[in-house]
Formats: sequence, structure tokens, C-alpha cells
Amino acid sequence: MTEFTWQYQGDSPIKVRTFIMGYGITRTLLKKIKYHGGQTLVNGQASLVNRMLAKNDVVTVILPPEPENDHVNTSQVPIRIVHEDPNFLVVDKPAGVASVPSHGYVQDTLVNRVKGYYQRKGYANQKIHIVTRLDKDTSGLVVFAKHHFAHSVLDKQLKDRTIQKAYLAIAAGKISPNHFEIYLPIGRDEASFVKRQVVDSGKMSITEGWVVDRMPKQTLVRLQLHTGRTHQIRVHLGALGHPLIGDWLYNPDDHSMARQALHCYHLEFYDPFNDRQISCTSSLPGDMKSFITLNRF
Repeated sequence: MTEFTWQYQGDSPIKVRTFIMGYGITRTLLKKIKYHGGQTLVNGQASLVNRMLAKNDVVTVILPPEPENDHVNTSQVPIRIVHEDPNFLVVDKPAGVASVPSHGYVQDTLVNRVKGYYQRKGYANQKIHIVTRLDKDTSGLVVFAKHHFAHSVLDKQLKDRTIQKAYLAIAAGKISPNHFEIYLPIGRDEASFVKRQVVDSGKMSITEGWVVDRMPKQTLVRLQLHTGRTHQIRVHLGALGHPLIGDWLYNPDDHSMARQALHCYHLEFYDPFNDRQISCTSSLPGDMKSFITLNRF
């Protein structure tokens, strides 16, 4: 059973609902707590959320049990854990593994592997809450929430753009400025179900980049997303004339790598349960390292 406790320190009366929503409890979660086996306590006694709190009252929220994702298959392939605590799990996803199950990938996505990990650990809550995602052929850091409350907290951070994600990518050609910013709108490519393109009717998208290393015919860049569009890095670099090497969709004639050379190496978010920033890093994967070594001269 997962529970959280806070003490009200204000001088003016406040409703329990208002107080706990200040910590990230959403209206949706309030309903689940009320109707699906959770509980709200004030000073150890069950209480309605419209009760008025006085200074020094102690409020405890007990989350309801969550049904596991019965439709999700279990994979026993190990995962590489970068960070884990009672609320969050950060995993380093290898290239070639889809983030979530879909029609084409059912048995062995990252979600399937995390479910297998939860089962092996015997966690009471085995509901899988994936918060950030990466394309199948992009490697790097992905964060999971371990319960509904943690998921709600990170969803708000996603909307507020306070979850920081940074990438390393190998782009075709020599990018001359050491620092650059791309402001281009991205929308769907009407001719493709999956492809995106720079189009006037799209949503404005912002990518910031720094050159890390230059090879004779390629450039290693560090990239920060200031918006979160599908395929944003792949589309923006392609629009500049520097598509990712190995990108079957946006650079189909380049077969120098077996997948697009894109790696989410840094992930940072706020943990409100412990009042701290969680910062995770992942080193450049072997295939990208090898490519740089072989193409340096």
C-alpha cells in the first residue's frame, strides 16, 4: 500500500482537497482514491476532502490498488536501470526496442521488459506507467512512474516543459556554427502515416544544438528540445540539410549505421516526494562510438 503524509503549516483554514492538490494530486486521482479503495486521513482518522484543515493537522493519502496491465505481455529480457526509488524508475533503452507495445511489437518492448522486472521483484503495484518515450531505433533514457500519483506529477512536468531531455546525434555533413537554434514548424506528411515534415501549417518547434565533434563528413552534436514534437530532431536536422546518419525514414540513402544515430543521454526531472532534482546520464552507445572512431580521419 502506497501512502503519503503532509502536515499543514498555514494559519488560515484550507480544505483537504485544496491542500493535497497543491502537492500534485489531480481531480482524476481524487476520484480514484474515493471510489476505488483509497483513503484520505486527517490526524489518523478517515476524512472527506471538503473538511477544513487547521494549522498542524496531518493529512495522509492512501492510494488505491492499481490493476496491472493484463493485456501487456511479460518479457524476461533484463533492463538496464539508471535510477530507481519507490516512485520512479529510469531505464536505459537499447536501440531496436520499441518503447510501448503496438500492432507490430507486442512481445518484447520496453514496457514488456519493465513488467517482467516488476514481477521478478514482486512489487505490489505492477501497473506500468511509462512517462517519456523514444523511437524504436533511438537509444537512451526513459522514465517510468511507479504509481498513478507519480505519473500525474510527471505528466504536469511534461506539460510545463520542466522535464529536461538532451540528446547526442551524428548528423551528415559538417555543421559549421558551434551553437545553433532551429525554429521551424512541424506537421504531418500527408503522404505518410508516420512521417513528419517542416510545413507552414505545423506547430512551431524549437531545437537547440551544440557541436561536440567534427569528422570529415559528419558532425556529432548535442541537442536540447524546447518543444516536444514527434521526430523533431530528425525532421529539423533533415531540414537543415544535415539528416541523421542511418535514418531510414529521413535519410534513406545512408546505410552507414543500422539505425538512426540518436541517443537520449541526459534526463532530469523534479522529485516532489523527496524535494530533489533527479538527474540521470547514459554514455554514448557502442555503435555510435565505433562510427566516430572509424570515421574520424
